[in-house]
Amino acid sequence: MTRRRITAGLASAMVATMLAGCVGIEAAPGIPLPPAGAAFDYQLGGAYDPPEGVTVVARDSTDEPVGGNRYDICYVNGFQTQPGDGEHWLADHPSLVLRDADGLPVADPGWPDEYLLDTSTQAKRDEIAALLGTVVASCLTGGFDAVEIDNLDSYSRSDGRLTIEHNIALAAAYARVAHSLGMAIAQKNGAGSSERLRDEVGFDFAVTEECARYDECSDYTDAYGDLVFDIEYSAEFLSAACAAVGSAVLRDRELTTPDDPAYLFEDC
Repeated sequence: MTRRRITAGLASAMVATMLAGCVGIEAAPGIPLPPAGAAFDYQLGGAYDPPEGVTVVARDSTDEPVGGNRYDICYVNGFQTQPGDGEHWLADHPSLVLRDADGLPVADPGWPDEYLLDTSTQAKRDEIAALLGTVVASCLTGGFDAVEIDNLDSYSRSDGRLTIEHNIALAAAYARVAHSLGMAIAQKNGAGSSERLRDEVGFDFAVTEECARYDECSDYTDAYGDLVFDIEYSAEFLSAACAAVGSAVLRDRELTTPDDPAYLFEDC
């Protein structure tokens, strides 16, 4: 893919301007989208040479993109802390971590080393967007084509402290950053609200997990057509996913690399 590179300093300055509300959420003409129906790999557990034929690859923001003629998607945890980063947020940005009635950080029950970010007020959303918007910008300077923003559905794990409206507002800020940098942005989670998220946030495509297992694929395809890239973690659901969405892949749940005995990769 052809990428527009900018310096890290310029990216940070652009983020500040975008978050001030000077740029809308609509994707600008010419933003590259992933090829529909392309073979796809999800490499959040570690980067490796993609299997033959794979042309769309998702990697963590801390890894380098594949490059060449592949379409590279950059993973950003936009609504929860990354594993191992919770203490940093508590020390440096304590007001941005959601608290329970006892004042304790609220963790994701499925990922207890991830704390929910507090998106409940505009002031807090602005701070979070300023911090993680620079991560989105670093995806561009690193050479990625698009970003996926994970845990949009964190509000569903907040015991009512957060709402979808809070998270939509923050997602729109991420979309302003991505689009103004010339990158596409992918919806992650929130299947039942896909058309609303496409229209109100400006998501361009979807990266989904187990949409066949949970019978959610049509929620995404109704909004994005063939631009849905699904990861299944159980072989029994791969064929259904392949029939339902543009691109699907079977991976092991830990997303290991090929040198690990647990590594699993199969596509349509």
